[in-house]
Amino acid sequence: MPMSEQPMIHWIEEDQPRSARWRSENGNPAPKRVVIADDRMTADTAYRLACEGTGMLWRGDFQNARQLLQALARRAEPKAEKRGKPRKQPTSPTDAFNLHRQAQSQRARTLGMLLLPFEADYSIPLRRAPDVHLACNEAYGAPTEPFVASLRELLGLIGAHEWRKKGVEIAALGEGQRIHPHYGVYSPVRGEYIELVAAAPLPSTKLAFDIGTGTGVLAALLAKRGVQRVVATDMDPRALSCARENLLRLNLDNKVTLQQADLFPEGRAPLVICNPPWIPARPSSPIEHAVYDPESRMLRGFLSGLAQHLEPGGEGWLILSDLAEHLGLRSRPELLAAIDTAGLQVLGKTDIRPLHPKVSDQTDPLHAARAAELTSLWRLAVR
Repeated sequence: MPMSEQPMIHWIEEDQPRSARWRSENGNPAPKRVVIADDRMTADTAYRLACEGTGMLWRGDFQNARQLLQALARRAEPKAEKRGKPRKQPTSPTDAFNLHRQAQSQRARTLGMLLLPFEADYSIPLRRAPDVHLACNEAYGAPTEPFVASLRELLGLIGAHEWRKKGVEIAALGEGQRIHPHYGVYSPVRGEYIELVAAAPLPSTKLAFDIGTGTGVLAALLAKRGVQRVVATDMDPRALSCARENLLRLNLDNKVTLQQADLFPEGRAPLVICNPPWIPARPSSPIEHAVYDPESRMLRGFLSGLAQHLEPGGEGWLILSDLAEHLGLRSRPELLAAIDTAGLQVLGKTDIRPLHPKVSDQTDPLHAARAAELTSLWRLAVR
């Protein structure tokens, strides 16, 4: 949202009414009530105010604010567990997912109530505050006016900035080659889907479409594998900027054309690839659109339009986790019916087990579903 469209927040300080622009790239609403807080505020008081939905605009030491946020996070653990009572048990995998999302959302709202002031140049007028202008520039763009944002969001911006600098090593692109995700663009940390694309036999090396390119990792991989020309699309300007930077860094910009488009570019190709969001649920913030796809909009759009964009004898590669099936959010018959309704047939399917840490984390509320998860590359053709 442009800065001018962000709401104003208001508070009283030194007996005078004050106001500033609210800023949240996560799409969090502005707190309706704001009070001044500093190093004298206890964690219990801060937690009570946060649970009431009261924003606390920090005027103390920055590092003390970080410590207070950590204390709030400890208090935000499920209350029933603190009292020694068992956590409410879900009645189904879907119930487990919904309870997990509800808890995540409540925790994010609570921890988002510790606020920081920012000057127009992105400096933070607090003791021991770090220089965050690069991280803010990458997420917010050029500075325009003073504003207030949550400390939790700022820490996310700083983390994204570090990921962007360091990058994610992608073995399939060659030794030492990295993809550098931008803020708000899904990072390719789950490498199993990249392994699937790296190993699948190419139906052609003439042309490929990469639908929803994100960081550009799959477009880069196809180009590395010898595809002469790749057209990569995305709706998000941030994703296109991220992909452009990565392709330039990998010296592949001469093989990949980037287009802002909703799903397909014009024309047909012998290979069309898509890695849509895997979970058919509503995202709670704009940044979650890479993971959550309400009613499988992108998945269904890809399937329904694929036949019109495949050359005769071409293949569509759908990369999809079955986690949604294990959570009861989408069934395998529903997926197969969507493929059939689109006039497509399955040529083959290759599976791989994910290796991310949550697979073996038995404290994760969704552990049972994650332990059974497979990521698949579905090879589709016009029937």
